[in-house]
Amino acid sequence: MKKLLVSILAVSAMMTLCACGASSSNKLVMATNAAFPPYEYIEGKEIVGIDAEIAKLIADDLGKELIIEDMAFDSIIAAVQSGKADIAMAGMTVTEDRKQNINFSDPYTEAAQVIVVKNDSTVASPDDLAGKRIGVQIGTTGDIYAEDIENAEIERYSKYFEAINALLQDKIDAVIVDREPGKVFVSENPELKMIDEEFTVEEYAIGVAKENTELLDQINASLKKLKDSGKIDEIIGKYIKAE
Repeated sequence: MKKLLVSILAVSAMMTLCACGASSSNKLVMATNAAFPPYEYIEGKEIVGIDAEIAKLIADDLGKELIIEDMAFDSIIAAVQSGKADIAMAGMTVTEDRKQNINFSDPYTEAAQVIVVKNDSTVASPDDLAGKRIGVQIGTTGDIYAEDIENAEIERYSKYFEAINALLQDKIDAVIVDREPGKVFVSENPELKMIDEEFTVEEYAIGVAKENTELLDQINASLKKLKDSGKIDEIIGKYIKAE
C-alpha cells in the first residue's frame, strides 16, 4: 500500500509539472514566424524586430529569459495550445476565429492589410481584385479575407517573400500583406508599388493559451507599463519611421 501511495503521488506530481507548461519555468518561450519585417526577421543568427524587442522587455519585467522559436505561421497557435510555447507574437491580428483557440492580450499596435502589385498593374483598389490571382501567406488574415473576393484565384505561400517572388515573376496579380512588411518589400523591389487604399485595419496582440490566465494578466500588466512609459512607441518608432 505504501509503494502504491508513493507511485500515485509521483504520477500526480509529474502531471502537475506538465500542466504548468513552459511558463512555470524561468523562461518565456515565444512562438513566431521570423519572415515578417519589421516585426520579426532574422539578422545574422538572431531573430530581431519590433515583436522581439517588446517580448524581451516583457520577459525582463517577469524575471524570465526570452526564448524565441521560429516556425511556420500556421503552426504558432497550435504551439501555444500544446504548451510548446508560452506566447504567440508574430504580428498576429486579433480575430474572432483565433479567439476560439487562444486568448489575446490587450493590443499593442494597430496594423493594416494592404495590396502590393507591379507598377504597371491596373489594380487600384480592393474592388479591382475581383477575378484576379492573389498571393497570401497561409493562415494570415489576408488569407482569410481573400476568400471573400469575388472569383479570385487564391495562391497560398508559406512565407510572404515567396508570394512577392511569384508576383515579380507574373505568376500572380497581387499580394495581400500586412502594411509594414509590404513597405519593406516595395522598398526592396522598384518594380512594385503599394495601393493607397488599405484592405483592412487591424490590431496586433499577444496570444496566450486559454487556461493560462495568470500569464495573460502578467503580460497585460507589463504591456501597460511599457505603453505608459513610452517604450512601445519608442521601439516601433525605431523600426517604422513617421511618414
